Amino acid sequence: MIFKELKWQLFASSIAAVILISCLIAFAANKLIIPAIVIAVIIAAYIILVNIWFDHYISKPIQDLSESAKHIADGSYGAQVPSVVDNEIGRLTDDINIMSEKIARSDKATAEFISQISHELRTPLTAILGWSETLQYDPAIKDESLRGVKIISKEAERLTGMVADLLEFTRIQDGRFNLRMELVDIAAELEDSLFTYGKLMSEAGIEVSYEYDIPLISGDPERLKQVFLNLLDNAAKHGGDGGKVDITIALRKDNVIIRIRDYGKGIPAGELPFVKNRFYKGSSKNRGSGIGLAVCDEIISRHGGRLSIANAEGGGCIAEICLPLSEN
Repeated sequence: MIFKELKWQLFASSIAAVILISCLIAFAANKLIIPAIVIAVIIAAYIILVNIWFDHYISKPIQDLSESAKHIADGSYGAQVPSVVDNEIGRLTDDINIMSEKIARSDKATAEFISQISHELRTPLTAILGWSETLQYDPAIKDESLRGVKIISKEAERLTGMVADLLEFTRIQDGRFNLRMELVDIAAELEDSLFTYGKLMSEAGIEVSYEYDIPLISGDPERLKQVFLNLLDNAAKHGGDGGKVDITIALRKDNVIIRIRDYGKGIPAGELPFVKNRFYKGSSKNRGSGIGLAVCDEIISRHGGRLSIANAEGGGCIAEICLPLSEN
C-alpha cells in the first residue's frame, strides 16, 4: 500500500472510483461502446477487489479485536493480541494490549492485598471466636450479655467464612488452586453434604427431598463437597422462606446432572447474568463475600463441567451442575 493510514487508503480508493466512473460517463456520452464496456468491467473488478481489501484489512482485524476484547473481559487479563498491521487498527491493538497488561497488574496487586489482609484477619478472628464460645459457658454471663456474646460468636463465624472465601479466591488468582482427581461416588458426596447441612435446614423448617441413581465419576471429592455445601447454603439463605428444597441427581447422556431448587423469591432477571461474577452481591439482603458462586463455578469448570443458575417456573431458583461421566 502507498499509504499506511486507513483514512488515506480509503481517500485514494474513492478518488480512483470517481476517475473510473467519470471515464465511463465520458465514453458512454461519446458513444464509445467498446471503451465504455472495458471501463465497466474494470469498475466491477475494482469493486470486488475493494471489498476483498476491506474484508482483509478492516473487517477481519476488527472482528479479531472484538473477540480478543471479550476474552479479556471474561477474565483473561494480560492476554495479548497480535498486531498485524501498522495503521489505526494496529494502534488500537497496541492500546488494548497496554490496557490488558495494566488490568493484569492491577488484578494481581488486588489479589495480593486481599491475600495479605485475609491472613492477617485469621488470627484475631480465631481468638474472638474461641473466647466468645468459651464465654457462653460462663455462668456469670446471663440475659442480654449472653445474647451479645452469642451475636459476637455468630458474626465471628460469618467473618471467618468470608475470610476462607477470600483465601480461595486468591488461590484461584495466583494459580495455587488445584484439584486432586480420583473416582468419586458423587451421590455419596452429595448425601454427606446434605447430612452436614440438613440439620440446619430442618431447624429452619425447610423440607428437603432427594433422589439419585448414579455411577462413579472422576473428580475431587473435597472440592465437589465444597460446591454442594455452598449451593445448599444459598438455597437455605435465599430460598428458605419457600419452606422446601428439592435436590435431584440423574444421568443425561454422558453427563451427571445435579439440581438444587429452592422455592423462594428467585433472582431478579437483570441480576442473573452476573450472579457468578466475583464480588457480585446483587440486591439480596443476605450478607456474604460475593465470592462463593465464583469459586464454585471455577471448581466445576476445572472438572470439565458447567454450573448454571436460573429462576424456576412457579418461583424459586435452580442451581444446575453438569459433570462429565469420564474426565475430559
